[in-house]
Amino acid sequence: MDMIALITGATRGIGRRIAVELASLGYDLAFVGRDQEKLDSLKSVIEASGCKAEAINADLADPSSYRMVVQTAAARLGGIDVLVNCAGLSLAGPFTQATPEQWDRIFAVNAKAPFFLCQEALPYLKLSAKPVIINIASVVGFKGYPNQSVYSSSKHALTGFTKVLAKEVQPLGIRVHPVSPGAVATEMVTRMRPDIDPEELIQPDEIAEIVRFLL
Repeated sequence: MDMIALITGATRGIGRRIAVELASLGYDLAFVGRDQEKLDSLKSVIEASGCKAEAINADLADPSSYRMVVQTAAARLGGIDVLVNCAGLSLAGPFTQATPEQWDRIFAVNAKAPFFLCQEALPYLKLSAKPVIINIASVVGFKGYPNQSVYSSSKHALTGFTKVLAKEVQPLGIRVHPVSPGAVATEMVTRMRPDIDPEELIQPDEIAEIVRFLL
């Protein structure tokens, strides 16, 4: 039986590597991003591996996107076995300079979207023989770093939700895992910490390998 995964934040960095890794395992994929050119590029890569690919252009800061994303993925591919919440936004700066608008935008993508995507995907995951949810969190969901107050708060929220979710869906046979890496060599980290040499960071492939292990 074909396995189907839905991945957010899949057009770059960790999300893209996870998508390619799952395609190598034979998963059919629905993946979400905001850059149509990058979505089309990933679709070509996935289809070249022999897997089905459904590219979904959506802004997860918009609450109306949650149901559309999940229903599109399930309808086009025939269900959902794995949900990987990887989309995320970062913000660097002292907490005294953060605005309510910035807070809302970061939380909308990093915490609110995963919460409600899990909610929307639950009916499909219940039908799966091997349902798994993986939330890509961060070390900042456990530790505090200067100038990352809003980003850290959003990842604390995601981590807390993931712990509760795991308890609530365990009786349904759904496995839930947070993956909380330190700095990974992506565009986001380059913006957040330009002082760090990318060669010294975790590589996106390493996170994709962890997801593969969990699945």
